[in-house]
Amino acid sequence: MSPSRSIALMGATGSIGTQTLEVLRREPNAFQLVSISGGTNVHELSVIAKEFNVRHIGVSNEQSATALRDLVGPDVQIEVGSKGLEVLSSSADIVVNAVMGFAGLPVTMAALSAGKRLALANKESLIAAAPLVEKVRQTPGAVILPIDSEHCAIHQALASSTSQKPYPDVRKIILTASGGPFRGWSKDRLAVVTKADALAHPTWSMGPKITIDSSTLMNKGLEVLEASALFGVEVDRVDVVVHPQSVVHSMVEYIDGSVIAQLSMPDMRLPIAYCLGLPGRLDHAWGKLDFTSGLELTFEAPDRSAFPALDLAYSAARHGGAAPAWLSAANEICVEAFLQGMITWQSIVQTVSSVMDKYVPTDISSIDELLENDAKARQLASAIIAK
Repeated sequence: MSPSRSIALMGATGSIGTQTLEVLRREPNAFQLVSISGGTNVHELSVIAKEFNVRHIGVSNEQSATALRDLVGPDVQIEVGSKGLEVLSSSADIVVNAVMGFAGLPVTMAALSAGKRLALANKESLIAAAPLVEKVRQTPGAVILPIDSEHCAIHQALASSTSQKPYPDVRKIILTASGGPFRGWSKDRLAVVTKADALAHPTWSMGPKITIDSSTLMNKGLEVLEASALFGVEVDRVDVVVHPQSVVHSMVEYIDGSVIAQLSMPDMRLPIAYCLGLPGRLDHAWGKLDFTSGLELTFEAPDRSAFPALDLAYSAARHGGAAPAWLSAANEICVEAFLQGMITWQSIVQTVSSVMDKYVPTDISSIDELLENDAKARQLASAIIAK
């Protein structure tokens, strides 16, 4: 490993961002944090900037920029909005994209266009913009390393492949799902889910949006789309299996019947450290397993009737074009509406399904076309919710 790699951490104040900071604290000689962003979380950004001596910060708007200047002083350069994110995302050797939702797209596009290593925790931007991202991935030096524990596991398991994408020696990619807080619940029981119920994930500590997505299994559906785009395999070679212990983070089945899996205790610092440290591994043993402690691993099929989000995601993948962007955009609107108490838990996926029923096959060849489709899906979802 080089003595010091520069890091740009976009979404520094969220769950992945704060855990990335934990990794960086353990490796002060290996990495230098040079840029951060954090929406409107001005106080948190100022604290991070002072601890790590960061001199380049991004915020969402001018009001936040003014407040931040008062806290960090004139020596810190402040960027504003999506254009600011683009500037920051070409400012380091490794760019960590932990921005929530579609707002992370400028980070993904800018980092890859600049030929950077992109440590990606923002699945929505890749899913929505897969055709556009694939083009900029061809930039010399550009590489995507997935921070998602499932896709990080697949990345490691694919090291056993003797081929390159679309990996003809791979029969299938198997994504594991914890099943969320409602594993085994009936449709009737799901009808009375509360916000507190949905936010009580049994194994992972995450932000509210991804936690709700995990409860509906939409998160796993989005991960199916992400796996197909990341690894260049058709969606019908990506399976999902429920694994409540969240110890097997995903698997790759080869054509000879061999299955390669990555195992660890649930700890997001492990995939973060993997993405930062390659081609080496950082010596911290986050997620270390004790195989003598009565470890039990169980697997079962997901209940697609009770959790229809999975089938919605597969359908969007088969449509291709703008369909994944519609799915992701409509889901963001519906999850936010649920968190605000505007709709029930079951209405999240029901509303997304209603939006997808209105989808007309559309190709995406530019950012403008993507933004237009994203906006249309959001408007449709908002209109259905308003009724």
